[in-house]
Amino acid sequence: MSVIVTDTGFAADDFDGDFVALGDVALEVPGAVDVPSDAEPDAVRTVMQAPMIRIAFPSFSDGRGFTLAAILRRAGYQGRLRACGHVIADQYAMARRSGFDEVEISDDLAARQPEPQWLARADWQAHDYQARMRG
Repeated sequence: MSVIVTDTGFAADDFDGDFVALGDVALEVPGAVDVPSDAEPDAVRTVMQAPMIRIAFPSFSDGRGFTLAAILRRAGYQGRLRACGHVIADQYAMARRSGFDEVEISDDLAARQPEPQWLARADWQAHDYQARMRG
């Protein structure tokens, strides 16, 4: 099982479609696409019509997924964007700023970093260092 983290806290996964690996996407884009953290940005741009893209985070120290999310949003991706894997609560604000709508974590990680730790970072727009610098 997994836990979905949003600005309102923990939730169950409400997506009931199937995920297809980026490399297995044929001419027709499926309901959702799984993207590895080492995917080339040009390859990810080929699935801009997918209603959901889930980008893998194999470790909390691998920030390539943040870059992929930002590239997708700047390119005009309007669908649901999910970070999946080892994203920690301290990274939630960065995930939201880079374009993710939600984060999918394991039950084990949710037990080690309970909902209050994630909610403490849910006001990600107010805690932007640029906003603090502007006054």
